[in-house]
Amino acid sequence: MKYILAPSVLAADFKVLGEQIRLTEENGAEYLHFDVMDGMFVPSISFGIPVLKSIRSATKQVMDVHLMIQEPIRYAEAFRDAGADILTVHLEACEDILSTIKKIRECNMKAGLSICPETDVKKVEKLLDKIDMLLIMSVHPGFGGQSFIPDSLEKIRTARAMAKEQGLKLDIQVDGGIYHRNVRDVLDAGVNIVVAGSAVFRGNPAENTKKFMEIIKNYG
Repeated sequence: MKYILAPSVLAADFKVLGEQIRLTEENGAEYLHFDVMDGMFVPSISFGIPVLKSIRSATKQVMDVHLMIQEPIRYAEAFRDAGADILTVHLEACEDILSTIKKIRECNMKAGLSICPETDVKKVEKLLDKIDMLLIMSVHPGFGGQSFIPDSLEKIRTARAMAKEQGLKLDIQVDGGIYHRNVRDVLDAGVNIVVAGSAVFRGNPAENTKKFMEIIKNYG
């Protein structure tokens, strides 16, 4: 299993965004996590297609786009055209989740599925063979800088067990409250893709990324 760091640009300093992205890439972060919020599914509004399109040419990192928006099927083609490689949607935000996943695949992107902290992980059991990645939210979506919800570890363990029972080499991602001090806990639980925002971009992004990568490489 490959272990990957996905820095979340939601926590970056947009005055120097290109430089900070470069520092994460040079120090081993293979993915770049891009949170899109619509003010409907979640209270906050973040950024969208023009920002993604503008940074696509600045990096060779995998563009890991997390849509916290209502009925994301409407925008699948637009995010593909802007440069998304992975498009993750919320189970709770889709009226027809199977059609949404199908649309993402038709757009030649990897399909990710996310669940909020209050959603039972068992609700995705029959969908695991239809997606490339499951994102377990370990904070309530919509705001950065929240504390990790401890119950998330059991959800991760359950998700990994369900994937193994189905013979799936599923990527499992975690997002929210991840720092150097607790990243091993989520890896132990079954995560292989780690999203970190504040822990990467606050302070020295190069050194913070390097420290995460040392932990992840030693673990893998």
